[in-house]
Amino acid sequence: MKKKTVAFVLLACLFFTAAFAEDGYRLWLRYDRIPNGQMLAAYRSRIGSVAVLGQSPTLSVAGDELVKGLSGLLGIRQTTGATIGEHSIVIGTIAAPAIGGTGIETRGLGEEGFLIAFRKIAGKQCLIITGNTDKGVLYGSFYFLQQLQQQKNFASIPVASSPKLQLRVLNHWDNMNRSVERGYAGFSLWKWHLLPGYIDQRYIDYARANASIGINGTVVNNVNANALMLTKEYLVKVKALADVFRPYGIRLYLSAKFSAPIEIGRLKTADPLDPEVRDWWKKKIDEIYSYVPDFGGLLVKANSEGQPGPQNYRRTHADGANMLAEALAPHNGIVMWRAFVYSNEVPVDRTKQSYNEFKPFDGQFRNNVLVQVKNGPLDFQPREPFHPLFGAMPKTPLMMEFQLTQEYLGQGTQLVYEAPLMKEVLDADTYAYGKGSTVARVIDGSADRHTLTGIAGVSNIGDDRNWCGHPFAQANWYAYGKLAWDHNRSSEQIADEWIRMTFSNDPSFVGPVKQMMLSSRETMVHYMTPVGLHHIMGDGHHYGPSPWSDKLGRADWNPVYYHKADSLGLGFARNSKGTNALEQYAPEVRKIYEDLSDCPEEYLLWFHHVGWNYRMRSGRTLWNELCFRYYQGVEEVRAMQQLWNQTKSQVDEERFNHVRMLLSVQEKEAVWWRNACLLYFATFSKKPIPTDYAQPEHTLDYYKSLRFQFVPGNGNNGN
Repeated sequence: MKKKTVAFVLLACLFFTAAFAEDGYRLWLRYDRIPNGQMLAAYRSRIGSVAVLGQSPTLSVAGDELVKGLSGLLGIRQTTGATIGEHSIVIGTIAAPAIGGTGIETRGLGEEGFLIAFRKIAGKQCLIITGNTDKGVLYGSFYFLQQLQQQKNFASIPVASSPKLQLRVLNHWDNMNRSVERGYAGFSLWKWHLLPGYIDQRYIDYARANASIGINGTVVNNVNANALMLTKEYLVKVKALADVFRPYGIRLYLSAKFSAPIEIGRLKTADPLDPEVRDWWKKKIDEIYSYVPDFGGLLVKANSEGQPGPQNYRRTHADGANMLAEALAPHNGIVMWRAFVYSNEVPVDRTKQSYNEFKPFDGQFRNNVLVQVKNGPLDFQPREPFHPLFGAMPKTPLMMEFQLTQEYLGQGTQLVYEAPLMKEVLDADTYAYGKGSTVARVIDGSADRHTLTGIAGVSNIGDDRNWCGHPFAQANWYAYGKLAWDHNRSSEQIADEWIRMTFSNDPSFVGPVKQMMLSSRETMVHYMTPVGLHHIMGDGHHYGPSPWSDKLGRADWNPVYYHKADSLGLGFARNSKGTNALEQYAPEVRKIYEDLSDCPEEYLLWFHHVGWNYRMRSGRTLWNELCFRYYQGVEEVRAMQQLWNQTKSQVDEERFNHVRMLLSVQEKEAVWWRNACLLYFATFSKKPIPTDYAQPEHTLDYYKSLRFQFVPGNGNNGN
């Protein structure tokens, strides 16, 4: 072989390897050849060409996705067309005569549901993917490919599915300078300086990934909004993104700054009852729709952490939300008004303030307003009880807000699978309408008969090559989408399918890694905030432990406000003998947590100030239980390391080493958390760490001296 030919072949091999490197970019959309020969043969015998019945951008991308997926998975060239052959995959809405004529029933599927079934068309056996709209067909196409990726047989067909929630939205806390508040995966996806002329391929792949898990909306800018986003200069850029997202069933939303009429409208006030202000918003919203006809609406953070709002003018949250809702209503737009409000000037337990501010306005919001409520009453902690507003505002649709980005869950270094956290909240019983009134039933409208329903997830996506920084953080994006579609899914089921599509279908890999994922959240709680501790993270950046912090500008930003350690004990008394935050819950819920002896121990220090010698159910004192939990958490991380190391032969080298190194970081940080917290709390308990545990290598003063100046995601004031 000639030298030039050899060089060309080597170069081609290098290019091929680089092009298909397992760097995580493909997420769970990996359409590699199915290695199971028997399964591959079974699929090939029953799957033919793709027939697309109808013409629309959404049907076109559905057909293209099927061709791409089937070509990769089955290793045979696929094409799309309108010709139906034997074993064709036929996609189209029920309005297509060839599909409607088969007798398939789609009346119960709504606008986004799908049906997959085998039927004969003109004497030919076909697999039909259909729905009442093109979006349903798209979701069904992705679902079908996911079944093939997991090497499932066709026993589950026919299958019908429709979403439990109407709005399934990602909130991006992305700033216009491309920094991401509470973002740990690089810069923002949105290259505003290049829009609208340059459309990054990532925008398309982002839309594909969201559509594949049923997400149908995205808020592209930070809730701590910049009013410039509503100017013409940026609306043309917003239009370009909306045009990319539209074929994938995704509507674009914007965060709005309440003071925009002053900042970009040159008005002297932003008073929501001022006629001139109301007229300004009407014209601005009309302008937005002139660029984006299917614009979803506005997300608003008002009168929270320094953000302006209606209370600046002695107006109410309802006044502010309704002003915007009135302007959006003619366009079928909605307002997502955040309930995350608290004030240092209000001398009441911070966890009670949101309820106190919003409960009185139940029934006063327009019918196109959703009040967006965080999953817990504080702030996305590793574990919180469900927010008391769920079940307390029957006349107002409430929208769940989860945080996928791990602000308080180890940020970019920790493997923490969040589905168990989400399920814990969704399955919690509010008892608002009797037993079985779960949080999930409140937000899906079935408890209060609301027709406008929704859920929001604060995005963990950035421009890192693998999208989410930590390879396993992708699972939280995936799990959120799947639970937003159907909150009845289990954490185990979602983890199983994510592992199979993202890594491998090998049972010897899936089983252990799934167990690692399922236990990871509880492991993190053990070494960070066991037995109901909360908000003892570092100042501002929330990275690492800082239970001693007491010098921040406001009391309720300081960890000492929450743990209340003293010589007598530890914990925040929120029962009737304390702040009585429990009064905001139904009597049945109050009964669960009111008495110290009955309170579930995972929430013990959330609701009670407990003596150091209090005897826990394990037989250990509170102090010894804290030591046990903190040390247990570290050992569990080490077990995760050992398990992952055993998968080396089953995982590509790049992702194996990425996770291996991050688990090493996680182990060191777990030790840091354990040592810093126990040394600090020991100054109050006056008790030593038992001698049968490895003793801390450093002093408390050492841990207090640590400083972190440039922690990623530490922007603005908070969210």
